[in-house]
Parts: sequence; C-alpha cells; structure tokens
Amino acid sequence: MGKKGVLLVNLGTPDSPEVKDVKKYLDQFLMDGRVIDIPKFNRTLLVKGIIVPFRSPKTSKLYKEIWNEKGSPLLYYSRIQAAMLQEQLGDGYQVELAMRYQNPSIEAALAKLKAGLVESIKVIPLFPQYASASTGSVMQLVMELVGKWATIPNISFVNSFHDNQLMIEVFAENARKHRPETYDHVLFSFHGLPERQLLKCDHTGSYCLKHEACCQTLNDTNKFCYSAQSHDTARLLAQELGIAKANYTVCFQSRLGKEPWVQPYTTDVLKRLAQEGKKRLLVFSPAFVADCLETLYEITVEYHEEFRELGGEHVQLVESLNDHPKFVEALVALAKS
Repeated sequence: MGKKGVLLVNLGTPDSPEVKDVKKYLDQFLMDGRVIDIPKFNRTLLVKGIIVPFRSPKTSKLYKEIWNEKGSPLLYYSRIQAAMLQEQLGDGYQVELAMRYQNPSIEAALAKLKAGLVESIKVIPLFPQYASASTGSVMQLVMELVGKWATIPNISFVNSFHDNQLMIEVFAENARKHRPETYDHVLFSFHGLPERQLLKCDHTGSYCLKHEACCQTLNDTNKFCYSAQSHDTARLLAQELGIAKANYTVCFQSRLGKEPWVQPYTTDVLKRLAQEGKKRLLVFSPAFVADCLETLYEITVEYHEEFRELGGEHVQLVESLNDHPKFVEALVALAKS
C-alpha cells in the first residue's frame, strides 16, 4: 500500500520583510474573495488601488521588527511542526507544509504528494477555529487544484480543532510559566473578522448577532461560527487554568476598515481595563498555532505600549504552540483521524 499524505497549511508570510515581497503577499492575501468578500471589481480597486500601495511600507517595517536570522517566525515554527509530525508518523506517511499565501505554495506541496503516489491526503489547516476566510479558503483552493488531476485520491479535511484537549494543555502550560494568578485580568484575544462573515455562516438567518450572548455557548446552530468556537476555546482554557469568568475577557484584534467587526475589540477592552485600574494583563492569542506578526508585534509591542499610555503597567503574551511536542501529538491524532 502507498503512503498516506498529510498537508499542513498555515496562513502565509512574505518571502522577506522587504516592501516588494510584502506587496506580493498582501496582494495575494487580500485579493482572496473569502478574505475580502465583496465584488471582485470593488475588491480590486480597494486592494490594488489603496491598501497594498499605502499599507505595504508600514507592514514591511513591522515584519522587520520580528524577522530574525531564522527568517519569518511563523514559517520557521511551521517547518518545525511539519518535521516533528513527519518523525512521529514515520515512513508510512508523507508530510508536506504549505502556506495559503506565498511560499511554500499549496500547489507545490500538492505536487509533491502527487509525485509521492500517496493513496490519500489529509488536509490540516492550522487554524484552530473555523472561518471562511482561513480554513474555508484553504479547503476551496485544495479542491480547485486537485479537481484538475486525472486521478484523485481520497481527500479529507480537518474543519477545526478549537476544543482539542492537547492544544488546550499546551496553552495552559505556557501560561503557567507566567503565573496567571499574579495578573489583574486575562485576555483571550482572537484575530478579528467582519461581522458580515459571521452572518453568512448562519444558515438559519435567525440566530447570528440577534442577541448579545449568541456566541457564548456552542450549539448546533452556531457550531461552525468562528466567534462561538473562539469563546469555546477561551472557556476551555479558563477551565483548565481555574480562571473565573469575571477574571477574563474574550476580544478580537486586527481590524481593517470602518465596518463592524466581531466585538469587543481588543483596543476597547484595554481602555476599559485601564479605566478600572487594572495594571497587569496576561494575553492569549489562541487563533494562532505559531507566533507571528499578530502575536510578536501587535500584542507584545503595540498593545503593551497602548496599555501603558492608558495607565497600565504590563501586557504579557502567552507564547503560542510553536514547537511544543504535545501539540505535535495533537497533529498526529488529527492526521490519523
């Protein structure tokens, strides 16, 4: 029997922090119709005419702040995860890594699996919580590419792993290094999405954003909702660490544009906590399995500085899953599921 293929896919990163490579990355990322889900003509004008030309130089400076001798942290840790997974799975599997945007590309990774004559492919988008703009985009592109093959092997996808116990344990272990009991409040800061994308996932049309607590409990109606899955991840982490509900807040970062995104916004929560006299905050970013621009700069630098200007003292990031062996155990189980 042939090998079983496993395709790990993370979001992506520029090939370098230079402006020209950041432009290519942002252009591919933001032109994805699942990321900015507006008519293509309008999206093209917005992305190519406004966002990419004006945002690329600023984003390039941010990437230079986190880039190191190993390159992009997200790509570096993703490669380690893939290598560790290959070692754990053994010779009966072929593991390939891809980025949804830029390199290594999904097309190139699938070509390697095809050349390896794998009998099946398990696609694991490295996004714990499902969103159309992340997991859904990966699924769509894989199906489009493989759909062109004359012979298509068995293909399956991991939709989400927001409640994976091993993932929860790794985040909890990383948090304990910082002694959570010494902080005034805990934030679970997830990557943001436009509210319209949540509404599109409500197939009933009668539940999403109809009341303030619609995402607080995961149920059959909202089980594929990014916000509801995010709240569930936060609940499980708080439970693992014994953090009372009054002592943590779920919030969302990285807004783009002026339309409503999933709330509350992390910046607004920082202001409220500073006004309440909170001084020290411990911040998780459980939407990411590897540290990246959103964790290493947005939280560690920007939110820390913003909170200090508001009267706070310290914002401490809980490290992501990165190269933790227990997370690789979780990937092994997902690959074999």
